[in-house]
Amino acid sequence: MRQAPTFVAIGCFLPLLAGCGEEPRAWGEVNAVIAVATESQWAALGEMVESAMETTVTTVRAEKTFRVTHQLPQGANWGLLQRFRQLLLIGTPDSPWMADALALADRESFNPPALIQVGDVWARGQNATLLILPSEGAAGAEELMGPLHDLLDDQYRQWVRSQQFQSGTDSLLADTLWNEAGFTMLLPEVYQHRVVDSVHIFRNDNPEPSELIRQVTVTWKSPAPEELSQEDLLAWRTEVTERHFIYDQVVDMELAQTRRLQLGDQVLEEFRAVWSNPPDDLFPAGGPLIVWSVPCPAQGRHYLVDAWLYAPARDKYRYLLQLENILNSFRCGTA
Repeated sequence: MRQAPTFVAIGCFLPLLAGCGEEPRAWGEVNAVIAVATESQWAALGEMVESAMETTVTTVRAEKTFRVTHQLPQGANWGLLQRFRQLLLIGTPDSPWMADALALADRESFNPPALIQVGDVWARGQNATLLILPSEGAAGAEELMGPLHDLLDDQYRQWVRSQQFQSGTDSLLADTLWNEAGFTMLLPEVYQHRVVDSVHIFRNDNPEPSELIRQVTVTWKSPAPEELSQEDLLAWRTEVTERHFIYDQVVDMELAQTRRLQLGDQVLEEFRAVWSNPPDDLFPAGGPLIVWSVPCPAQGRHYLVDAWLYAPARDKYRYLLQLENILNSFRCGTA
């Protein structure tokens, strides 16, 4: 009978930016994974690993959340890539390239197939995830693909949040918004706040607006309309952008995604799409956006919560997660 796969997390892999040893610092992106396996192992598991890890998110196109690169153990580039920040080591308990990492697990035996995670194997700040296979092949490995993705994706989200709020959380602004405007959100202290009438704009354009902009806008209608269709919401957003944004924006609904969310006691509608400057604009630009339609009966209001991103020539998953963190902190009414 095949044994059930097991998962154990061991070592000092969190936070990803800190290590326990005195090795050189790890390098590479947190969502770039070097998968170490023999040719035969990768032939059996490679498509499975890539399918599990290289899920996509729609930004201005389908973008991979993780990028997986196969490396032969002790191959030509191994001396360089073994100091990568994110490693996936695939092998049996007696595979030579697994030995240093398994030694850090401080265990005498393993129960393949299993996932084990340790830190700082060959570099400080390194996160090494071990997919331990039984000696007879890759039996049971498929059952670990879901846990593998969830483990690394959860850690990546934690890393994004810790980086996002390195400047500190603007709790004073959150309290002020609640007391004076009737809603609240938690933002990093680097965001600038501008308010005109009932339109609140929160903007972070560091390091340079030409390189990166994250903006969140909150406004409301009171009394709340009885019905608010997606067309009504888009027309409302267009009115806000024309009056309060630096540049006009046109929404492309070709890649639009719509869903209903539960936020505490609030039920809201969300759609995601792509914005761009008008076609005749001298400075063409664009990026992903997230729009929330939030009824707040306790206040007799209906909120428009709008978040958009400009990040040319950059992967955008990280910055979309930052916007999600801010949006998920939104509260209104008596929350």
